[in-house]
Amino acid sequence: MSKVVDYYIAAVSPYVYLGHDRFVALAAKHGATIAVKPINLGEIFPVSGGLPLAKRAPQRQAYRLLELRRWSQFLGKPMHVEPKYFPVSGDLATNVILAALDDGAASALALVGAYGRAVWEQQRNIADPAVVEAIAGECGLPGAALVTRGQAPQIAARYAAFTQEAIGRGVFGAPTYVYRDELFWGQDRLDFLDRALAQ
Repeated sequence: MSKVVDYYIAAVSPYVYLGHDRFVALAAKHGATIAVKPINLGEIFPVSGGLPLAKRAPQRQAYRLLELRRWSQFLGKPMHVEPKYFPVSGDLATNVILAALDDGAASALALVGAYGRAVWEQQRNIADPAVVEAIAGECGLPGAALVTRGQAPQIAARYAAFTQEAIGRGVFGAPTYVYRDELFWGQDRLDFLDRALAQ
């Protein structure tokens, strides 16, 4: 039986950034296919009990920063836990990721990683069309064409469809990996996913 992992992501998520490279390597190790599925957390939080960062209790916000520092140090991944451009809209970057899916999962995965690094490592503004285009170009992709294609109505429809699919499957945060209908929420659950893929 083929191994397919549905990868529900938000372009600006720090935990997507922290886990992305490890997840891609894990999937490759097990010969698994990754189905990239960007989702709108702004629509998922209200129906799943989540809160946008600014509305969370101060102690939760403080602990989040502590955890990000811990994971950054543990994984050896450079990270500004309070980057210059955050909170930031990830819609434009998401549209480009969705447009890149037409060229295959590899292109979309490259962009997920690159936009995560842009926010959390390089402190770049992924709400700026010029930055989004430039990052795609740095990945060897046609940035201008992807930005244009990302504005098409079918891209918005795909984004909405993935978001509704995620809600229907019980997804409530990003990253969430779904393998054989079992949810693994968060980059700190990759060890469990590793064991599941090994079976």
